[in-house]
Amino acid sequence: MFLHVGGAIGYWQGDTHKLVDDIGALRPTLFIGVPRIFDRIYTAVTGQINKAGGVKKLLYTWGFNRKLHFMKRGWSQAWASPFFDRLVFSKVKSRLGGRVKLIVSGGAPLAPHVEEFLRVAMCAPVAQGYGLTECCAGAAIALADDWEQFATNGPPLPCIEIRFESVPEMNYDATDKANPIGEVLLRGPCLFTGYYKQQDKTDEVLDADGWFHTGDIGRITDSGGLKIIDRKKNIFKLSQGEYIAVEKLEATYLKASPVEQIWVYGDSYQAKLVAIVVPKPHALQDWAKAQGKSGSVESLCKDPAAAAWVVKELVATGKADRLKGFELVSAVHLEPHQFSVEADLLTPTFKLKRPQLKKAYIGEIDRMYKELEAAQNAKPSRE
Repeated sequence: MFLHVGGAIGYWQGDTHKLVDDIGALRPTLFIGVPRIFDRIYTAVTGQINKAGGVKKLLYTWGFNRKLHFMKRGWSQAWASPFFDRLVFSKVKSRLGGRVKLIVSGGAPLAPHVEEFLRVAMCAPVAQGYGLTECCAGAAIALADDWEQFATNGPPLPCIEIRFESVPEMNYDATDKANPIGEVLLRGPCLFTGYYKQQDKTDEVLDADGWFHTGDIGRITDSGGLKIIDRKKNIFKLSQGEYIAVEKLEATYLKASPVEQIWVYGDSYQAKLVAIVVPKPHALQDWAKAQGKSGSVESLCKDPAAAAWVVKELVATGKADRLKGFELVSAVHLEPHQFSVEADLLTPTFKLKRPQLKKAYIGEIDRMYKELEAAQNAKPSRE
């Protein structure tokens, strides 16, 4: 469609660290991406503002809070704070080339603090969408520039029906009149008819009434927007019988200041969770400097004290988000190199490939559990 109407298509350099520079050079008018991309933009911009400090940081913070206040009261982003748009946020908007008219996020839930940043600082309407390949991409999309649709995927598209199905093992009840939550089911003419020559897989997700079982857990907000809160398939049980919704935990732990990427692991033979963490290089080096240490990111990742610090930060973040004790990570392995599509650890939309991650880090997983067991056995027993 874009080629038909005379639009241009630009290509990135292939390096996520240079992505913000690529966007600034290409100057898009419509910007569609996955949360991983927007997380990187948020980190790059806020990092520069914090580094600048002084008056620049004061003006940014003051303008951000003022504009956010009026947007929450129903003002359009264009009229919430035009003065600060010109004075402060026009410079931030220029990081996306200065011409963006609409920002759309999809592929995974966008963190609320990142969506706030995009809505305020990028001077453009922002909307989250939801869908799958099986429904020809789109199933729902939020109403752009409507704060009531904040942190939701909006209402279903005209060609789609949505219903919920209870998931008792995760304590999600679709029949709860006060707050119905369950697995998202889709039906409509845009839905696929089945997986090619894979009838067994088709029968797993398409029921007799034509409903497609997505595996996503969602609810409908007061504004009529679909909100995805969990994933049915990525759950496992710990040895004490507690179910773990791992994607929900990873979304929480990504808020921790040292964390660039994280994969949380556990199984029914263990009572504790462990994780592989790709730390933010500047955060790791700032910690090292404060501790009187030095060295490359690779060498610092091998430092047990650095791993202990990251565990402490993860636990603090988890407690702040009211995670239960068994949901807190007990040990981490620090990985200096990012999970990537090329390494077959991420999908093209930057979702974790869990079986591949387990295969790649099984040695580190075994080591962490052995160390946790040794530490537990070393504790004096109570009479």
